[in-house]
Amino acid sequence: MSDTQDVDASTAPLIEHLAELRTRLIRSVMAFIVGIVLAFTVAEPILQFLLEPIEATLRELGDPSPTMQYTSPQEYLFTLFRISMVFGFALAFPVIGYQMWRFVAPGLYRQEKNAFLPFLIASPVMFILGASFAHFVVTPLAMAFFLGFADVPSIIADLMGSFVGTGATPLPPDGGLSEISGIAPVTEDGIRITFFGKVNESLDITLKFIMAFGLCFQLPVLLTLMGKAGLVSSEGLGNVRKYAMVGILVLAALVTPPDVITQGILFTVVYGLYEISIFLVRSVEKKRDAKLRAEGYFDDEDEDDLGDLPEDSPK
Repeated sequence: MSDTQDVDASTAPLIEHLAELRTRLIRSVMAFIVGIVLAFTVAEPILQFLLEPIEATLRELGDPSPTMQYTSPQEYLFTLFRISMVFGFALAFPVIGYQMWRFVAPGLYRQEKNAFLPFLIASPVMFILGASFAHFVVTPLAMAFFLGFADVPSIIADLMGSFVGTGATPLPPDGGLSEISGIAPVTEDGIRITFFGKVNESLDITLKFIMAFGLCFQLPVLLTLMGKAGLVSSEGLGNVRKYAMVGILVLAALVTPPDVITQGILFTVVYGLYEISIFLVRSVEKKRDAKLRAEGYFDDEDEDDLGDLPEDSPK
């Protein structure tokens, strides 16, 4: 009988934790659904905002009326729903993060709470900074490279040449090729190649840049948290600096177009974040050493004594 009571007592906390986890997950899912609904109501303005770099690039290249297209009936709706998923999660993240915190916090000591909470706040802030940098700096450069590579100015100049002095002629109702040739430039040799961008593919490029740079800006948060946990040290990060540079160069080559300027910007930013991470980890180590000295666990005189030993003596 006593054994049964012991088993029941040991399983009771597990059942309570599972019940609380279920409650936190349900609240997080509900917040996510509400965020999706709210984001869907403004999904079209968000799409226009995300496509602004492409629009600006096309106008700079001479296109007076930038146009995007979709080639299947459901494509535009699914594009808006995709935007709603991404930005709905962003809207719901404060609630989701709070639910995660309330589930984990009871199992942490007060010092662990004080150490973990700032990183929970800094992570979304750094992601927003990275996403903003991608949208306002990297994406316009990438679009200028991609669209400029196809020699769009000459194509649009030929197209605009047919409008000079005549204005825009509407398309004929019968779709006759001879009358359409009065609007489009006539080509005697070869095939004209111009840009008719698809909404979902153009949005995919923009979102990839936003996610890539948002995650790259998490580097100081991640390394500082690892340094606080004792998994990395500032000395160790400094010793592998040259390997980090090679890794950052490979990363820049993978997530950016084959444009030296864009790759150089990403390398400079991420490597700068790496150096900032070393500084932050060093600050964490100094604070930890100072706390250990104050509590009597670490003595400067002991360290000096170790430094005075002969080189062949065991330390």
